[in-house]
Amino acid sequence: MSNEENKVNEEAVVEEQVEAVGTEADVEWNESAEDSQEAKIAELEAALLASQAQIKEQQDTVLRAKAEEQNVRRRAEEDVDKARKYALKKFAGELLPVLDNLERALENGDKENEAAKALLEGVELTLQTFVSTVEKFGLTVINPMGEAFNPELHQAIGMQASPDHESNTVMIVMQKGYTLNDQVLRPAMVMVAQ
Repeated sequence: MSNEENKVNEEAVVEEQVEAVGTEADVEWNESAEDSQEAKIAELEAALLASQAQIKEQQDTVLRAKAEEQNVRRRAEEDVDKARKYALKKFAGELLPVLDNLERALENGDKENEAAKALLEGVELTLQTFVSTVEKFGLTVINPMGEAFNPELHQAIGMQASPDHESNTVMIVMQKGYTLNDQVLRPAMVMVAQ
């Protein structure tokens, strides 16, 4: 072999070695690039999952805040309604003696006396007007004459034997009771049959 042929052979061998080294380097580079890409993909997937979890948590927080807001609004409306409903409770309680006194005036007035008759009619009209006015605001009378005794609405002053009344029924109403918007303002004071 001549020098030229040796040179050509050597160049061919060198080229093959270079190609082999290049191919190995390419394979290593490709493998490291794939590993790097897979690591990057895994990192991005983990970040995506974390972001999705954070979004879900924030959505849950927003829903809870909205629910709390609705609860606060509902409670405030209920409080306003209760305040409106029972704002008159103390005032109505102070009016009860006035009602009682007007009723006593009618019961004890001399209906035979002509001079007192006109006065009693005026008291009766005043009482009727007064009762109808307070009824507009939810005040109702408890007058349980002849009804079964109810401890939620009646206060028993005593018990008496009575052949004319059934056992445990109201036979005498000593003082009428009143409710304000279905809440007992004053129980009726009664005498109950044994």
